[in-house]
Amino acid sequence: MAKIVLSGLLPQEITEGLGLNQAFRGKQIFKWIGSGITDFDAMSNLSLDLRNELKEKAVLRSTEIHDTLKDPDGTIKLQIKTFDGHIIETVLLTDKEGRKTACVSCQAGCAMKCAFCMTGTLGLARNLTPDEIVEQFLYLEKEAGTLDNIVFMGMGEPLQNLNSIRKAIEILCNKDGRALSSKRITLSTCGIVKGIYELADIGPHIRLAVSLTTANEELRKELMPVCRAEENSLKELKKAISYYAEKSGKRVTLEAALLHGKNTDNQSAENLILFAKDIDVNINLIPWNPVKILPFEEPSQEEVKRFVSILEKNRLNVTVRTKRGRKIGGACGQLGKVQKS
Repeated sequence: MAKIVLSGLLPQEITEGLGLNQAFRGKQIFKWIGSGITDFDAMSNLSLDLRNELKEKAVLRSTEIHDTLKDPDGTIKLQIKTFDGHIIETVLLTDKEGRKTACVSCQAGCAMKCAFCMTGTLGLARNLTPDEIVEQFLYLEKEAGTLDNIVFMGMGEPLQNLNSIRKAIEILCNKDGRALSSKRITLSTCGIVKGIYELADIGPHIRLAVSLTTANEELRKELMPVCRAEENSLKELKKAISYYAEKSGKRVTLEAALLHGKNTDNQSAENLILFAKDIDVNINLIPWNPVKILPFEEPSQEEVKRFVSILEKNRLNVTVRTKRGRKIGGACGQLGKVQKS
């Protein structure tokens, strides 16, 4: 874009990028952006001349709302149009306790091709920039009020765009802006081992979730092509998870999308139990959310209950993801409108 996009900048970068003589002006602008304003004229502590100057040099956001979809269960999905015409999606989830979570995308599309995920059918268009990531959170907060958490579980593989995610987190957690706590941030990966080590060594030490789905190597290769590379095998993935838990001091979550007749039998449960042995993890089971073009079925309640029972008998901490946002294509694995308009 010809103008500077301010939503993806820290206070000092705003000061320098706009050529401001006073550093505190950058902090003022940064604070306004974090508060969700979308108009320079709303920056009441800036002079009219400075506001007019800002309009000439910069824009507050690079994206715009393309469509807003609302599920009767309270889930909200925003389709957001980027400056170059891609449509990305972000989702607001509200749990039983009323906590609000932003499920944010990090890429337009995804290259991972997980067989049970709609986004995986799209291919990768490009990585999102820090401003495009931050703006998803700001749009959702304007729609639903103050949010409690952010999860990088939307479209794309976060560990393939870690630099942009780091910058977005730095912006959202900055004390002079939105001041979100890093303890309220989760990143979900399909299991890129090199990226897990990098996150452990360089940070930020946020909550980590790993989409395991199955601890059967051959079935996982069928469902999740990422593990066909030797460096991302189950053996190497377990080492990386253990390393992250030890280095960060945080318990890792293992996620499993449950597919009827595929990974819900007793042996699948035993494989998961063996994989989780000796590492500090929670298990989050996600009954598969239907996608018309994919050849899977959602598991029955009996399948899920039996699977949970086996895991719990082996003293694993297990939760089952609540089904939300299905009617608007906003549930886990259903995001997928990335065509250019």
